[in-house]
Amino acid sequence: MQLTINNRSFTADLADTAAAQELRRLLPLTLTLQDHLGNEKHAPLPRSLPRNDSRPGRIEAGDVMLWQGDTIVVFYESFDSAYSYTRLGKIRDIEGLKQAVGKGAVDILFAAE
Repeated sequence: MQLTINNRSFTADLADTAAAQELRRLLPLTLTLQDHLGNEKHAPLPRSLPRNDSRPGRIEAGDVMLWQGDTIVVFYESFDSAYSYTRLGKIRDIEGLKQAVGKGAVDILFAAE
């Protein structure tokens, strides 16, 4: 999957989950993601996706996750977390990701690779 953020392109490998397969069917999709806690951007999806939540324990920058079945989350910082998510994918090369997402809301185009 390709993520285009402020004219920068990032490639993400989709996870082997039902949620990721359903996300692929929604592409291309442009969403305005809001900032949360200075480590992630999130936005509601047009519809809920299948959940298979687990607690990863550690979130890594570049993780793309599903929160509560209907919210996509792109993490741009690594940190420990007790929250549960369904994995959607992982951005291969995160160099420049934090700068691309910037502060505040950001539009991201999610497209098939």
